[in-house]
Amino acid sequence: MSRQAVAAQLIVQALEAEGVEYVFGIPGEENIHFVDALHDSSIRYVLVRHEQGAAFMAEIYGRLTGRPGVASATLGPGAINLQLGVADATTNSTPVVAITAQVGLDRIYKESHQVVDLVSLFRPITKWAELVPSPQALPEMIRKAFKTAQTERPGAVYLAIPEDVESAPIPDGLAPLPVNVVRPQDPSAAQIARAAEVLDGARRPIVLAGHGATRAGASQALVRFSERLELPVATTFNGKGVFPDDHRHALGAVGFMRHDYVNFGFDEADVLISVGYELQEFDPVKINPLRDKKIIHIHRFPAEVDDHYPVAVGVHGDVSRSLDALGDAVHRRFEMNGTGQKIRRMIGEELAQGRAEGAFPLSPRRIVADIREAMGRDDIVLADTGAVKMWMARMYPTYEPNTMLVSNGLSSMGFAVPGALAAKLAHPERKVLAATGDGAFLMNSQELETAVRERIPFVVLVWVDDAYGLIEWKMDLELGRDSHVAFGNPDFVTYAESFGARGHRVTSAGELLPTLRKALADDVVSVIAVPVDYAANLQLTDKLGELTGPF
Repeated sequence: MSRQAVAAQLIVQALEAEGVEYVFGIPGEENIHFVDALHDSSIRYVLVRHEQGAAFMAEIYGRLTGRPGVASATLGPGAINLQLGVADATTNSTPVVAITAQVGLDRIYKESHQVVDLVSLFRPITKWAELVPSPQALPEMIRKAFKTAQTERPGAVYLAIPEDVESAPIPDGLAPLPVNVVRPQDPSAAQIARAAEVLDGARRPIVLAGHGATRAGASQALVRFSERLELPVATTFNGKGVFPDDHRHALGAVGFMRHDYVNFGFDEADVLISVGYELQEFDPVKINPLRDKKIIHIHRFPAEVDDHYPVAVGVHGDVSRSLDALGDAVHRRFEMNGTGQKIRRMIGEELAQGRAEGAFPLSPRRIVADIREAMGRDDIVLADTGAVKMWMARMYPTYEPNTMLVSNGLSSMGFAVPGALAAKLAHPERKVLAATGDGAFLMNSQELETAVRERIPFVVLVWVDDAYGLIEWKMDLELGRDSHVAFGNPDFVTYAESFGARGHRVTSAGELLPTLRKALADDVVSVIAVPVDYAANLQLTDKLGELTGPF
């Protein structure tokens, strides 16, 4: 006996029309029709073990593909559990569509079981949040959700679907709307002329490339621009890889807690050309403390207002076309001084020092060096928030866009393991590694079961120090002592094996690299536990605190 088509099936048809390949989530009583409709669709439903994991998976899938990742949950607690990953996506400028159930319209207006005003909860952390009032609204609202999520600046959107709307019959003729995509425009000639005038009068300009340059696919244009004008290029943590670290003009990533090597390039600069930079990536006070630099802001949209980011010229349009046009309009080449070469040499010396360190537990430098040795140029590393992120973001050489991922908008802990699962779905041909501290790992380690069940292989490298290492570092640095940061851990090898994954324990410095290579080659879900000695943390900040420039 055939069943009458209901609104849940229209939702799935609309998702298919948007090109959705995966929905990450956990079903609930109030959205069983939606999950059932997915069962008969072309979309793969990835059942996760916590809704937070689903949101992080949707975020990383959206970040790597440029298409909104989709996360699904039931009402009430399920929807609320999505919120951290949804907020992370918005603050990291990543397209996500979150869809949850809601109680029926027949009781949403009164005190009732599991009634929470979800739209009001999601509105501050999304670009758009709304309740679907009827089946007739679904085609327009789903199309708007995807368009809003993808349009610059991208972010998360949220739709709450009442259970009586989801199960309502579809009116005749109701169908998904055709997809249209907003296309970037050429920059205006006047903007380019004004920016060229600023550059023609500059003494020592520097380029800062951010996450927006990666989203815009502007890596090649950025290299052309740098080479044409002989300009040094630094990146934010979120922009790592958009300008290759092995290029002769590369300065590395800016964003460390202290005045790092790359900051000296900004100290000497009089003009800052920011390309796809967004202020939540890195506080501009750290690179323009005196507010004395002229700033050329190149992006798809105007800059946020900040006292330390006074924009002299805003160039708004397609980022690659803007860079090429500005390169054509500037009638000089700048003389590279020795600062960039010295910065690259100092970072290289740290990496070489790491390769040679044989102490156990391992130094962070040794771990970073061995990860770089084990991973290919196009392979993907996700560095979870904590001391791991600080060491990886400042030291890990990155050569291609979106191959070293951090959360630097919200800096959420626990994103790397679920994110690695989504990264492997987005790029099954690449090796994927989640580098995470033991604190962040246990926040979403249950998604190992999801990866094993769904047969999505990746490697988790757990840096084990039995503490929240970054907080310990910060307390020791600022207070001279630390407290309330230490904890106990399970046996990570046994823990991994209990999920059906493979577990590896590193017992000497020389074991890490071969263990990494074996785990990556095995093409299964693997967990490697490597003890880390964070004594190098204070040694590094002490060293950076004593540095003076220019070099």
